[in-house]
Formats: sequence, structure tokens, C-alpha cells
Amino acid sequence: MSNPYSFESPLETGHIGSRLNTLNACTPEIAYHQFKRCCGSSKWADQMVRTRPFSRIMELEQAADRIWMASSREDWLEAFAAHPRIGQHSHNRWSQEEQSGVVIASSEIWSALAEANQIYEVKFGHIFILCATGKTALEILAILQQRLRNDPPTEIQIAAEQQRLITRLRLIKLLSE
Repeated sequence: MSNPYSFESPLETGHIGSRLNTLNACTPEIAYHQFKRCCGSSKWADQMVRTRPFSRIMELEQAADRIWMASSREDWLEAFAAHPRIGQHSHNRWSQEEQSGVVIASSEIWSALAEANQIYEVKFGHIFILCATGKTALEILAILQQRLRNDPPTEIQIAAEQQRLITRLRLIKLLSE
């Protein structure tokens, strides 16, 4: 008999709940590929596959966060490298959606982003990572310029947190397809 006082999240019913069940039931190879779409770290994707099944979306998100935060710097860098640079054209639909605010930028903003990206990569040794969803090109440029003031240990932590946020969004996108 079900508990009349337990409530499912609206996200866990219908299509998204069905997609979570499919993700739980698919082969490890398919699950790995699906998780790699959300985060480019091989170790993270492998650990997510081994952590299945997930009974709820919250459990999936908590596992994703826990595994990500326990990952090494090298795992983080692998995930960062899977992203296009901010302002760089990508064939990945999710990247295009996330960076949609940059598409309509003026040529001056595009040039400033390209220059700041280059300076960032030289200083920190990896691409600039930002959860860009909902941000304009000007906002992204301002954040990039501000983050250039960070020292490398601070910046890697900020970039890792931004990747965690991107991964969370992409997990929901994966379950929404």
C-alpha cells in the first residue's frame, strides 16, 4: 500500500520520470555516453554509471554533485576541455542554447570575448567555464574580466563550481529529451 503522505516531485512523473527509469535500465555503455553529454569527465561519467539506479531526480543530482566535488583537478580539466570557448561556434545543441546570449553580440563584444578568453587560458591553463544560461554577452564579458583577477587556486574552484551548475542543467535536459 502506498503512503498517502508521500509526494512525488512533478519532475519525477510523466516523461522525465520515464527517462530516469530508462537511464537506470540502459546498458553501462549507453549510460556512460549519456552522462558524458552532461559532463566531459570520463571518471565522473563512469562513477555515475556505477552509482545507478537513481530512485529520484534529487538522488541523481546529489550523486552528480558528490562525485564531481570528489573529482581530481585532472578530471575537472578534462570536463572543461569538452566545452567550446565562450563565443566559439559549437555543433552541440546544448552549448548553443547555453551561449545563446553571445550570438547576438556586436563585433566589438565578440572581439573582447576572444581576447579575454585568450588571456584567461594563458593565465589559468584551461578554458573559461561559466554557466552562461540566461546571460548576455556583456554580462559574460564582465564576469570573465572579473575572474581574470583571481589567483589560479581560487579560479579552479570557481570553474569547478560553474561546471557543476552546467552539469545539473544538462542532467535535466537529458531527462527532458
